[in-house]
Amino acid sequence: MAPPKEGKKKAIAQKKEKLFHPQSRKAEQLARVQHRKSKLEQVAKARSEKQRSQVDIYSFFYHAMPADGVLSLEDLHKIIESVWLTRFDGKLEEERKSRRKGRPKSVKEQKLEELKLREAEEYRTGLEVIDLTYPPNVELFRRWDRKAVEFIQQLRFIRISSDSPSVAVVSRPGKHPSLLESKDKENSARDEHMDIDEAPLLMEPLSRFSSTITAMDGPSTS
Repeated sequence: MAPPKEGKKKAIAQKKEKLFHPQSRKAEQLARVQHRKSKLEQVAKARSEKQRSQVDIYSFFYHAMPADGVLSLEDLHKIIESVWLTRFDGKLEEERKSRRKGRPKSVKEQKLEELKLREAEEYRTGLEVIDLTYPPNVELFRRWDRKAVEFIQQLRFIRISSDSPSVAVVSRPGKHPSLLESKDKENSARDEHMDIDEAPLLMEPLSRFSSTITAMDGPSTS
């Protein structure tokens, strides 16, 4: 086989140079693909870390459930105040002790202090938590495998506040069929109770109102 001509060799070399030169269109395209891939990997990693963080939070409340029954609203506040908001106090104290006198706060110490302040403010203005005071919700929560975040989205959430400890507002009623069924039963019972309370006079005998009816009609004329 005859060796390629000099002109043909030059054309092949120029083509390769065009494909792989840093300023070539192909190189820019490959760089864009790689950048997009790297960005997607970062997003996936961030999402995974967020899910792990959510699982940790929900696991805390999972273990806060009593063995039987439900928590009172007062007990739920006690858990938030004495356990949830103080969970990083040990690490924060370690950072403070390890800091030499006159030295600035470490990044870790600053982040822990900021987190503590942010969570305390959130609790003061309104903290959303899984409703551990509602029996159907607690019964459903006990079935969680402590892995799937999607399952948690079906639960009922309430918003509680340190400024109004006796008030709990339903922020998410829950999407699970068992919760929807319980809600319908509650609404029916409430409507029935309201019907009885709002119309008690209809249940009284007509004879009770005979004198009132006579007075309204005026004295009879013969």
